Amino acid sequence: MIFMTKTMRWYGLHDRTSLENIKQCGVTGIVTALHEIPVGDVWTIEAIKERKEIIEQAGLEWKVVESLPVHEDIKKGAGNFETYIENYKISLKNLAQCGIEVITYNFMPILDWVRTHHDYKNIDGTKSLYFHKDAFVYFDVFLLKRPNAKAAYTPEQINKAVIYGKQLSKEEKRKLFKNILLGLPGSKENFTSTKILTLLDEYAHVTEEKLRENLIHFLKEVAPVAQELGLKLAIHPDDPPYSVLGLPRIVSTQKDLEYLLNEVPVEANGLCYCTGSLGAHPSNDLLKILNKTSSRVHFLHLRNVIKDVDGNFKESDHLYGDNKMEKIVEKIIDIMHKRKISLPMRPDHGFLHSIEGKELYPGYSLIGRLKGLAEITGLELGISYKLKIK
Repeated sequence: MIFMTKTMRWYGLHDRTSLENIKQCGVTGIVTALHEIPVGDVWTIEAIKERKEIIEQAGLEWKVVESLPVHEDIKKGAGNFETYIENYKISLKNLAQCGIEVITYNFMPILDWVRTHHDYKNIDGTKSLYFHKDAFVYFDVFLLKRPNAKAAYTPEQINKAVIYGKQLSKEEKRKLFKNILLGLPGSKENFTSTKILTLLDEYAHVTEEKLRENLIHFLKEVAPVAQELGLKLAIHPDDPPYSVLGLPRIVSTQKDLEYLLNEVPVEANGLCYCTGSLGAHPSNDLLKILNKTSSRVHFLHLRNVIKDVDGNFKESDHLYGDNKMEKIVEKIIDIMHKRKISLPMRPDHGFLHSIEGKELYPGYSLIGRLKGLAEITGLELGISYKLKIK
């Protein structure tokens, strides 16, 4: 039988979850990155090997990078974007030389994933990540005070945001601001409203069409290099899969994914199939997406969400949410046997259980992810034996 290669994300030497802890979960691989290297700089062979040796000494392997970040100049098609693309190619060559196989990245402007709440309390006392639309509108219009932000929302949405904001204390407003801006990758800087508004202004003339054009240009440059090196590029979908703060987002729907795969028809140009990100979009059919992109899926993020018509979504138990995980896993099993490969998978995010205390990285508690891993592994085994796959 062919099973998914089980991995967990590790944030490096400063992660409170040790490699020893992760190995005891039953995974064989680590998904990580050289977070200390500034975005756009070359990842040297020496730095890659040093991190790889640490992982291997713990009895684990490092085959998947998450993420090799794309510099904002590349996304904007401005400044030193050509230099940064060349640096990216050099990093790819160095990673391939060190035995890395899959390179995950995203093309979200400025913000990475966005949530309004990092400690939403579930009925059983566990905590999860949550995106509350009223809270986000309140942040955008009344805390950040983005120019013309009101025009992006309906009068009803503005009114709901006003009511929501009146219930918040000064400390709760501060926390909301901090939570939303945690999605700024690769930095420990405390971002002010002025700083964020400046960054947003730099994207004022970058439309969806322009951002898509810049992504395709980037892929036409780096995908052939990855193909020659035997690497797989796995783009992560937008999270959430729609515009935030007026920023264009172009990796959100089945149409978006088919476009970028068709425009750069190189096997190395592929997808990180994230059921949580794609599942937060009301019109996405995750099984249809998986069917359409099956030959180009290189990495799996399995998690679940519960969403509503107002744009709110909460991360849920891995097996119980809007995404029919049993159908998704059954399709993944079919894809792996047809392609004769084991796809790397990590149980993305997890509930924070009270025994663990506070998280350093929201969504990355050990017990929550271990629970998700156990559930998905059991689901995979049960489906495989039911189908009598040899």
